[in-house]
Amino acid sequence: MTTEPLAVTGQDVFLISELLGQRLCLKSLTISCAESCTGGGIASAITEVAGSSAWFERGFVTYSNVAKQQMLGVPEELLDNHGAVSGPVVEAMAQGALIAAKAGVAVATSGIAGPGGGSADKPVGTVWFAWAWGNKVESKCCVFDGDRSEVRQQAVALALRHCLSLSLLAD
Repeated sequence: MTTEPLAVTGQDVFLISELLGQRLCLKSLTISCAESCTGGGIASAITEVAGSSAWFERGFVTYSNVAKQQMLGVPEELLDNHGAVSGPVVEAMAQGALIAAKAGVAVATSGIAGPGGGSADKPVGTVWFAWAWGNKVESKCCVFDGDRSEVRQQAVALALRHCLSLSLLAD
């Protein structure tokens, strides 16, 4: 787990989304997202960009474990063994979104935005991320500071920003 102190604004997120859209278009790719703790924030940030319909396929807001299973095919055993806020589950979410959307890349989030719900192992501000493309998937866990809104905003920014560094999108 890494602590990610991010001061981000709505304008920062918009600029990241805009650049991501440009790169996806250059590569003739689309993106999909599977969101839990961000509750559609990634999809919202993407669709703030005019013309995003050319590169945004769809988003899944899978807040409950049942939704993760039904919409993304996350195995119940992963949820039971690791919990919704875990690397294996978020990786399965990203892979499920990639397959369901037939997109070129998918990003997924699951976390504890607060103010309650944290534990010693998974404190408030813990967010797991995963990115899937082709037959590849990578994940990362971060702990953000701030209130619920700030944690979610930072998570959206990191999710989108990291998309830019993926091998299929990097300059």
